[in-house]
Amino acid sequence: MITHIKNIIAKAKAGGYAIGAFNTANFETTEAILSAAKNLNKPLIIQVSEKTIKYCGLATITSIIQSVDKERKIKVPIAIHLDHGHTLEVVKQCIAAGFSSVQIDGSELKYEKNIALTKAAVNLAKKRGVWVQGELGSILGKEGLVKLAHGLKPESYMTDPAQVKDFIRRTVVNTLAISVGTMHGAFVGREKIRLDRLKKIAKQAKIPLVLHGASGNKDSEVKQAIRLGIRIINIDTELRQAFIETLRKNLKGKIIKYDPRELLQPSIEAVRAKVEEKVKVFSKRN
Repeated sequence: MITHIKNIIAKAKAGGYAIGAFNTANFETTEAILSAAKNLNKPLIIQVSEKTIKYCGLATITSIIQSVDKERKIKVPIAIHLDHGHTLEVVKQCIAAGFSSVQIDGSELKYEKNIALTKAAVNLAKKRGVWVQGELGSILGKEGLVKLAHGLKPESYMTDPAQVKDFIRRTVVNTLAISVGTMHGAFVGREKIRLDRLKKIAKQAKIPLVLHGASGNKDSEVKQAIRLGIRIINIDTELRQAFIETLRKNLKGKIIKYDPRELLQPSIEAVRAKVEEKVKVFSKRN
């Protein structure tokens, strides 16, 4: 049941748990994510990146999400969100497509320019009652990890607690993505949530906090982050890993099946299982 993200997050905030935000890229991952929600009878966020929009087309991927939701008779609340939008144009397009939440990522910009871009997105979104997620501090990926190896200091890219209250006040964002040690991509063992920094940020923020790049973190660490105020947790890499690794195993040896539906079904099941695993961790009151 497609609903506004505010309904989902209000309950998570009251209940002291987090909502999983899972990236989709096609029908198969959409089917897996929404099936997991149905099986567990738990709400979640399904999100679309700019890369997926370029790959599928915005109208196509939105229609897939809505159609699977309707076809599978999903009764639990599902919110559709834009993940890491970098321009006002893509924000505008996703608002028009019916998303109830959009992220404007100005984290690579200077502080004042980030505020200006984020505030402009909020002004666009509030006319349609759409939530905006801002980002303060950078979340490293592969390129950032290389820089880290060459002496990049965490203080130079992580969220500065001293800026949080001012950023929220001036942009009026609904949710805030923060950088506290997680990374985009598969870097298990290199990621550690700086809980001390998160605690300081949470004291300054009166809005829901979002944890990106949480695929490589231990469940125990994630649960601690939820206790400190994280209300949305983004998962993408682990879903892609589950899909591709299962497909590789399924294609080993002599291929005797020529029906892509049969070949892809185990991958759908693997992603569904991974989503269910994550939702169970996030939705348990900590």
